[in-house]
Amino acid sequence: MRTYSYRGYTDSGKSCKGLIEAFHEKEAGEKLAERNIYATRLEEVGHHAKRSFFFGGKRRTVSPDARALLYRELAVLLRAGLTLTQALELLIDTPELLASHSLLAGIRDAIRQGSSLAAAQEQAGLTDQPLEHALIEMGERAGALGDVLMLLADYLDERGRLRDRIQTALIYPSLVLMMSVVIMIFMFGFMMPRFAKLFDEARLVLPLFTRVVLAGGRFAGVFLTAFLLLSGLGFVLWRGWFSRRKEAVFRLERFLFSLPGVGFCYAAVVNVRFSRTLALLLRGGVGLIEGLTYAGRATSSQWVENLITIETENVRRGSTLAAAIRRVPPLAGSLPGWIQAGEAGGDISIMLEEAARRYQQQWDRMIARFLAVLEPVLILLIGFGVLIIALAVLMPVMSLNNALGG
Repeated sequence: MRTYSYRGYTDSGKSCKGLIEAFHEKEAGEKLAERNIYATRLEEVGHHAKRSFFFGGKRRTVSPDARALLYRELAVLLRAGLTLTQALELLIDTPELLASHSLLAGIRDAIRQGSSLAAAQEQAGLTDQPLEHALIEMGERAGALGDVLMLLADYLDERGRLRDRIQTALIYPSLVLMMSVVIMIFMFGFMMPRFAKLFDEARLVLPLFTRVVLAGGRFAGVFLTAFLLLSGLGFVLWRGWFSRRKEAVFRLERFLFSLPGVGFCYAAVVNVRFSRTLALLLRGGVGLIEGLTYAGRATSSQWVENLITIETENVRRGSTLAAAIRRVPPLAGSLPGWIQAGEAGGDISIMLEEAARRYQQQWDRMIARFLAVLEPVLILLIGFGVLIIALAVLMPVMSLNNALGG
């Protein structure tokens, strides 16, 4: 039995869509006709998940928040004693997962045919994250799929909170900078030229300060235009040429890690991701060697991932994990000490979780301090800019009044 997604119209002309089970496409069409539904599109579920984006050829996957909800609810149902197929059938009709019901139906059909959950979700395109596939596969092998899915849901929720913190921290500075640019464009593109034209018609000479501000505004306009064009070109090069050259990416990331302030924040985020991912994998039953590979990918830093790959071989040859991590510069702060304590106590995952919490707190404090300094600095800069523009406008007005009075 296969599941098909359809889109069509009822005999009253109302549009509709949904899922229908049948042995083949012809039978699915006949069942829809019996319900007085005329299908305009009929497709076996799972096929649409393999469509590619125009950029990079990646498959469309379910968002991390939706996956966290799916894993958590699936874990609860499995712990309640339901089979995997029964649990998926219940989740297909869950309103919170309605956008993924076709994909879930495809996973259910694959499991009915004897596939494992890890293989079914990879085939359906639920996610492209290797560590999720590895964890689910290990959970199925160990007979603890419910526990592993709950751990995975907690991990995705925590990553989501970290992502939200980063985005929230950038909202205020972005809005202030956008407003500043809009104000400057309005003043230099509309107000100041009108004053200049007025003085030209009156055959008066603009004050030196106003001429300097106007010249600076023109230069800034040209510079901003060139910057935007170069930024767009740089993005295209990054996606196409630059991103395929690992050495160039490594140099850029090393430079970012070396920047004062920025490098410290970046390193804190990398430490959180690495520690939390490795702890999750070890608790889920994944071996240390395999776990290091996935944890390196989870940092989202190609340079760190490459260093972790090198150190994984050293661990395979007998090196301790603490010594290996100490040779990875972005992770060589306090993390090796936590790992060494875990190795001595016989449970590295607990110390990795504690290290991740400490790094998370450290990152939160740095962001709070950064925003506490950034807000008044931005206000002062905007106020200074408004003062310059106000003086550039008022000085010609005063000169015009003096000329007319004279």
